[in-house]
Amino acid sequence: MSAGLLLLSAFLASAVEMVEALTIVLAAGTARGWRSALIGAGAAVVVLAAIVAALGSALAVIPIDALRLTVGSLLLVFGLQWLRKAILRASGYRALHDEDAIFAREMEEARQAGGAGAARRVDPVGFALSFKGVLLEGLEVVFIVLAFGTTQGRIGLAVLGAAAAVVLVAGVGVAVRAPLSRVPENSMKFAVGVMLTSFGSFWAAEGAGAHWPGGDASLLGVIGFMIAASAVLVSMLRRRCALAAASPVAAR
Repeated sequence: MSAGLLLLSAFLASAVEMVEALTIVLAAGTARGWRSALIGAGAAVVVLAAIVAALGSALAVIPIDALRLTVGSLLLVFGLQWLRKAILRASGYRALHDEDAIFAREMEEARQAGGAGAARRVDPVGFALSFKGVLLEGLEVVFIVLAFGTTQGRIGLAVLGAAAAVVLVAGVGVAVRAPLSRVPENSMKFAVGVMLTSFGSFWAAEGAGAHWPGGDASLLGVIGFMIAASAVLVSMLRRRCALAAASPVAAR
């Protein structure tokens, strides 16, 4: 697997999760006070850093074939969930991911939580919302970074890709203080779903003892197959969705 592909994969996957985390932090900060929201986000980052340090060293002692089989299988399941949702959204069977709508919902939930956040030094509700959002989204980033890094022996490169995504998304978020609704998140999720599914299939097969023709170069063929299969599914589902909308039963 090339260094550039690993770096890009870690960056895209982390960027998608960080956009969602940023939306929650912005909602918590706007509704409950920025001090509490930023402290909550910072606390979550500290917890995530501790998890990376602990798991990274633990995974390093596992035999590489067993690690690839285990991580590849988990990554395949994880990636198929992303890819399934992306295919349903692209075909019209599921609504597109809308950061503005999520931001509005999080804002409303924060305001209805009770208590005046701005009047307190640290508002528990604002802290909890921000901490939970960053921790949950960040755990997915941790899993992806460790999966990419440990199976290829390049955890530093995977961390670099994730860190670049965090810095970029956080910087843009601070600059505009609004949900990043213009980011093509649905397209990014489709791409990440394809990559996670491809890597999971590739590594799980290697861990089980299979030998890919051409070595790591076969990964490009797996990615191409996943893209083609996804495109066929999107086309089929779009046609079915259009037929359902045009049928007499749907019109009633």
